[in-house]
Amino acid sequence: MNVAYALAWYFVFVLSVTIHEAAHAWAAKKGGDLTAYAGGQVSLNPLPHMRREPWGMVAIPLISSFLIGWPFGYARTPYDPVWAQNHPRKVAWMAAAGPAANLLLVILCVIIIKLGILAVFFAEPHSVNMHHMVDAQGKLAGFAIFISMMFTLNLILVILNIIPLPPLDGSGIISLFMSEKVARAYNRVISNPVFGLVGLLLAWYAFTPLFELIFVRVINIIYWNAGFQ
Repeated sequence: MNVAYALAWYFVFVLSVTIHEAAHAWAAKKGGDLTAYAGGQVSLNPLPHMRREPWGMVAIPLISSFLIGWPFGYARTPYDPVWAQNHPRKVAWMAAAGPAANLLLVILCVIIIKLGILAVFFAEPHSVNMHHMVDAQGKLAGFAIFISMMFTLNLILVILNIIPLPPLDGSGIISLFMSEKVARAYNRVISNPVFGLVGLLLAWYAFTPLFELIFVRVINIIYWNAGFQ
């Protein structure tokens, strides 16, 4: 177990999830629900998010980072259920805001990698993995690892949260393609905890092959026709 890698993964987890949850909270505020704003969640400061979910944001991801070398955790943005029932389309936009923020971070990481290669700060790698997306020497090696981790973890958050199963964000996003009447009925159905449990189990089995498929294809777009597998 590499302590430095475990701590780096945890730091990237906290940063990425904080941005994800802040995006949810900001979208809710824009939509007229001030619940998360009142709780301090419309913020890039991780502390309000940690105070709300100490197990999901602190204990579980820290322990998993050291035990399995990978952070596993969760967080939730509070919202007014009455507002949600009255404005299903605004709830859908709130759901979309989190993975959209992570997608922007993925794109930013790709831009940094490509610019770094053009400036000869980085070099194209001979092989890639979840914490090695680009080669670098000396003091830039640590930064290259950080950017690689940010890319990977945010890609994971995007893929995971577009799976249209409750309680994942994807189950809310698809309400954008429904009428408000249908969306209200749909939201009442998926709010049942049983659907959330079943959704998590299905997402658990679906995620790994889906991520492996998308990760390889994205890498081969970044390094055009590199043939990584």
